[in-house]
Amino acid sequence: MRLLLLHDVRKLGHLGDVVEVKAGYARNYLLPQRLATEPTDENIKSIEDRKRAAAAERAMREKRYRELVEQLKEVSITIEAAANPEGTLYGSVGAREIAAALHAQGFPIEADQILLDGPIRTLDNRAVRIEFTDEIAAEIKLWVVREGGMAGGEQSGEPSPAAEREKQPETERE
Repeated sequence: MRLLLLHDVRKLGHLGDVVEVKAGYARNYLLPQRLATEPTDENIKSIEDRKRAAAAERAMREKRYRELVEQLKEVSITIEAAANPEGTLYGSVGAREIAAALHAQGFPIEADQILLDGPIRTLDNRAVRIEFTDEIAAEIKLWVVREGGMAGGEQSGEPSPAAEREKQPETERE
């Protein structure tokens, strides 16, 4: 089914593009959401001004995204989460938590721009991909650490070996 896009639709096309989609996708999503219409000559002419304005806006947005990618190259964020002694989180860390941590550092990243294979359920460090457009993406370093910054057994009430050494007088440590 051929449709004229009235808005930019990710992974499909931009405003003013005439695209070929399956009938179900058109009938169940694009048409009810008013993202597309039939590509008649009248509809194509009426959208020309909006198409030029959208192209200019898209160019500005791409420029901002490219600047943001440069700023994100060396960014590392840390998220604290409650975990058991084995390092398994009691909950999980998802795109919303990562976006909130980036917002706290002053980066305007939305949760839907963060690509994860699934929720993060262990204490670990990993690379997280942030995709602004199909062509523009960045990668940041994410550290998921134990809540409160405590090591090993401190969470369960048992002090870690490092904490035990700190409590001993200096003469006993050697």
